[in-house]
Amino acid sequence: MATIEDVKNMIERNEVKNAIAQLDVMIELCPELDELYYLRGNAYRKQGNWQQALNNYQSAIEINPESPALQAHKMVMDILEFYHKDMYNQ
Repeated sequence: MATIEDVKNMIERNEVKNAIAQLDVMIELCPELDELYYLRGNAYRKQGNWQQALNNYQSAIEINPESPALQAHKMVMDILEFYHKDMYNQ
């Protein structure tokens, strides 16, 4: 099984699908580890899957209110509010 460092490297190398698959397994084994949700959020963000990114950041924040996911969540929301103002008016 991959380590957290392995997953970070996968995300950096744009091996996003593989990183998400590894994180799915890791989260199943350690659902209380907020960093896993944060990393999966980063992977989804890199894919352009904003909703999944936000969901994972939210999960990380619920586990650890001090998680770096808090800043990442805010950043994605700022991006969406800037680029997708009409998305909220559907």
